[in-house]
Amino acid sequence: MTGTTGTVTMYSTTWCGYCRRLKSQMEREGIAYTEVNIEKDPESAQFVEKVNNGNQLVPTVLFPDGSALPNPSLAQVKAKLGV
Repeated sequence: MTGTTGTVTMYSTTWCGYCRRLKSQMEREGIAYTEVNIEKDPESAQFVEKVNNGNQLVPTVLFPDGSALPNPSLAQVKAKLGV
């Protein structure tokens, strides 16, 4: 499972406050992302568990280089993207 080239993929849920906060911060900074709701996509839920030692941590952000960070700050996202 990979993100769209040039953007990040955010794995989230509808009830996650941390997800809403990071989405609004990224939108404010002009950082493009694709959102995937792990409650509606079992395959993405499995991916999140795989990269987080069996835990469904959201938001989990997948970067274009294939790396992933659970619950990153906006500063971590920007640093990873070099912006």
